[in-house]
Amino acid sequence: MKVLVTGGYGFIGSFVAERFNKEGYEVSILDNLSSGSKRNVDFKHKSYILSIEERNCEEIFRNNRFDVVIHLAAQVSVATSMENPRQDTKSNVLGLSNMLVLSHKYGVKKFIFASSAAVYGMNDQLPLPETAPCNPISPYGINKMIGETYCLKWQEIYDLETLCFRFSNVYGPRQSSHGEGGVVSIFMERTTGGKELLVYGDGEQTRDFIYVEDVADAIYRSSYSDLSGVYNLSTNTENSVNDLTEALRSLHNSVSISYRDSRQGDISHSALDNTHIGNDLDWAPKYSFQEGLERTYEWFMNDRQPDKVIAKPKNERPSLVARAVKAAIPYVENLLAFALAAWLTFSIEDTQFNFIDIKLFYIIIIGIVYGNRQSITAVILSVVLYTYQLLENGYDLISLFYGTDLFFQIAIYLFVGLVVGYSIDRRTLAIKNKERQFNALQEKYTFLNEVYEETRVVKEELQQQIMNNGDSFGKIYSVTKELDSLEPEKIFNSTISVLESIMKSQAVTIYTVNKYKSYLRLAARSSGKGFEASKSIKVEDCPYIMQLLVSKKVFINKELLANSPLLSAPVVSNGEVVAVVSLHGMKFDNFSLYYQNLFKITVDLISSSLSRALSYVEATGSQRFLEGSQVLKPEVFAEILASKKIASYKHGVEFVLLSAGFAADVPPDLANQISRSLRETDYIGLGLDGQLLVLLSNSGQQDAAFVLDRFYSNNIKLDIVKEDLHYA
Repeated sequence: MKVLVTGGYGFIGSFVAERFNKEGYEVSILDNLSSGSKRNVDFKHKSYILSIEERNCEEIFRNNRFDVVIHLAAQVSVATSMENPRQDTKSNVLGLSNMLVLSHKYGVKKFIFASSAAVYGMNDQLPLPETAPCNPISPYGINKMIGETYCLKWQEIYDLETLCFRFSNVYGPRQSSHGEGGVVSIFMERTTGGKELLVYGDGEQTRDFIYVEDVADAIYRSSYSDLSGVYNLSTNTENSVNDLTEALRSLHNSVSISYRDSRQGDISHSALDNTHIGNDLDWAPKYSFQEGLERTYEWFMNDRQPDKVIAKPKNERPSLVARAVKAAIPYVENLLAFALAAWLTFSIEDTQFNFIDIKLFYIIIIGIVYGNRQSITAVILSVVLYTYQLLENGYDLISLFYGTDLFFQIAIYLFVGLVVGYSIDRRTLAIKNKERQFNALQEKYTFLNEVYEETRVVKEELQQQIMNNGDSFGKIYSVTKELDSLEPEKIFNSTISVLESIMKSQAVTIYTVNKYKSYLRLAARSSGKGFEASKSIKVEDCPYIMQLLVSKKVFINKELLANSPLLSAPVVSNGEVVAVVSLHGMKFDNFSLYYQNLFKITVDLISSSLSRALSYVEATGSQRFLEGSQVLKPEVFAEILASKKIASYKHGVEFVLLSAGFAADVPPDLANQISRSLRETDYIGLGLDGQLLVLLSNSGQQDAAFVLDRFYSNNIKLDIVKEDLHYA
């Protein structure tokens, strides 16, 4: 089971994530670390440092397919919501909406939302039931109420099972005195730090304090229940601030308290009715107020690390003078460049270079450096300079407006200034856009790469677990790769090894069935100590085999009959039973439905391999035998002989090799006469040295002597191949 805990590095979220981890869930945490800390979680989990409203969250859902989502991530400060309602709405409404959309899209079974008692606002009806009117007095409470509506509507519209918990005052270890901090964490920090406790009012104001592990327990238990809707999560008990200070005195001895005037807007009394959750979930708080405070105090004294105070960024907005100076610099530099252009213009006026228009170069350079705004300024200054030049050369001011020279020059300057300035501005804007796109893509690539690396690690771990699990299908697959052959004899040998490995037994047999379904011949068996197997079985003597041949189903020896195997299954090819695989011994604990199904699946794989091999043998019959005979070609016979040697070495299955002499010296009809006298499990073929050989399967020296006598009585003389005696 997979669970996502948003805000999982925070105070409540870390306890919830820890509880799910202890229950065997695969835990993922999504948190932007705005108020949480990674040191709150010390168990193995998937970590995503991201805000809940970001689009990249979809990659997390796509790659994990969560069963449960616990949504605890939020902006948690009422004061911050008053100062910055937009930020509160972004996190507590848009972020929630994003999580709901993704949960529905990627098949989450249950969505649990952390709401708050803040939805009730000022209400003197104590304890407050879920049916009490909601009248929040802060943006935080308003957005939590909106969040509940979102969850209820998502269940109604999209059929996503949602559950909302309205928390009372949660306290416990890992709670910071900043941001989400409540009165307990603030008082604990000041007490353990030797500071004075500040009580606003007379201290008789009450709160419904609930210990954080009780909250985590309720959330976990509700995750696999059928609960939905809105529930209060509380102790239904009021404890005053004075009760809290007295408890701290009993824990810390010396505690200094200072009473101040009441603060405007503070609620005097608060308690939530938990009858609804108690009845529907059969849940009740485990920790009393005193027990919870003791555990919290112990953490503050022994395990708490100083909070890293995140310094608020200073107002970097420069002063009015600084901004004015920054804005004036381009104009000052423009004027300096103009002064240089004017000096050069007058310097070359009476020289051979007076045809060069320095002002045009000045406009182009300013446009390239600063863009459109300064290029227009440069145009204006250049027009003024040009007009001054004309006046210096004897032109009358009024006559300038009657001629075309001035307007033509202005048009040139303006055209050049606009073209250069616009081109540079456009290029600068395009570069900035590309930089923004690049940065966005870089961030997305970094995030996706992290997701990929994490997914790859998990995949490798899972693959390793599958392959190392002796009873897994991964193990079955790796072991049954031994069956990947087109030679029936090799499959018979491999079947023994496969079943020994998968079924954890050293008493396995495989018998071939003759074409009349009257006899079974031993093809291979385990070589376990004390295990003996009959070389042949008469079908009519074994009721379980008769039943198996007819039904083609697995035989299970539930009555533990003495002369029958524990498990036996048919190997079927083209609808016919061609072999029978039996398991004669196994541990009593393994004689279970699980291993029976495992046996059936494995035999089905064996049937598939053997059927394929027999089809291949049938299809290539003309290529396996010498033309016009039943004699196997040398390379085919050598492969079968090698399989028999392996079976003899691994499993102690006997065989005898006989020779009729060299084929060139043997009469043509002798080979066919020998072939007709052999059993279905025996073979005749040419050896690599040209001898006509007979391979007696599952036969020892005594069997070979009987066969030799039978052939001799038919005037066929065969000899045992001496060099292969040690295989018999």
